[in-house]
Amino acid sequence: MSSETLIAVKNLSRYYGKFCALREVSFEVKRGQVLGFLGPNGAGKTTTMQLITGTLAPSSGEITVAGYDLLEQPLQAKAALGYLPEQPPLYRDMLVSEYLRFCAELHQVPRAEIHKAVNYAAGRCGLGEVFSRLIGNLSKGYQQRVGIAQAIIHNPAVVILDEPTVGLDPIQIREIRNLIRELGEDHSVILSTHILPEVQALCNHVQIIKNGALVLNDTIDGLLAQMQSNSLQIGLRRLPTDLQGFAQLLGVESVEMIDAQHLRIGHSAAINPAEAIAEYAVTQGLGLFELRPEQRSLEQIFVDLTCTEPEEVEEIA
Repeated sequence: MSSETLIAVKNLSRYYGKFCALREVSFEVKRGQVLGFLGPNGAGKTTTMQLITGTLAPSSGEITVAGYDLLEQPLQAKAALGYLPEQPPLYRDMLVSEYLRFCAELHQVPRAEIHKAVNYAAGRCGLGEVFSRLIGNLSKGYQQRVGIAQAIIHNPAVVILDEPTVGLDPIQIREIRNLIRELGEDHSVILSTHILPEVQALCNHVQIIKNGALVLNDTIDGLLAQMQSNSLQIGLRRLPTDLQGFAQLLGVESVEMIDAQHLRIGHSAAINPAEAIAEYAVTQGLGLFELRPEQRSLEQIFVDLTCTEPEEVEEIA
């Protein structure tokens, strides 16, 4: 395993009785990486998070955190992790300052360093204004900030966030996203979410899980390349009565009318006929005013990968 690999998951499976919730999942998280973990409800995201954090035992497979085997060296492995579950583990009747000191002690931060650790986490998460207030009196956004602060108070190598912006208003979402982006500069971050724009805004790597199995594991750049479709949209002030002129151009595979002024032209991956299309439209006097590549959205890719017919449930004897 590379020294830059902070989490290595190999052939990870989890059964609940005969139901297979997670099936032979393998992936790595590198230092400085922000990994977006996507999937529909019930796909296995939360189960994976619970397995990585050691709150749930795997049925089979290996998990290594910062070089430590999670099963054989759980204390050392968990010390390298910070975790914010979907429901933040907060004590509503404690002050923010008291709670963070308590969390520092739980993570065995040396007594002489607790004050510094608390101030660092509170400052990083923008908690200065509410440092001496009761957690139960804070807004949902500030409570999420407190939850993130407890996850980073011991300066872990990896921070795992499970649906950190659920239930927040747009301003709070923007603030939490900015915080996550900053955390990605100093920590490796696993962000479990079903909010697709969040992944594009924050992550440099993305995984999609379906029925307990990974169906996509790629960089954001690789995903953006997948979003490029082999089709062009052209706008014409005068549509020709016969579309065969476009259909006969080199590389063109299909011609479809979108509306009274637009065509969609599908082409082969090897040949982009944009120049030939433009030349033909001009020579025919069709009034070309638009020629652009069409792009699949992340939502379309997500739907294509996760909304096919359900697979048979795997059972064990």
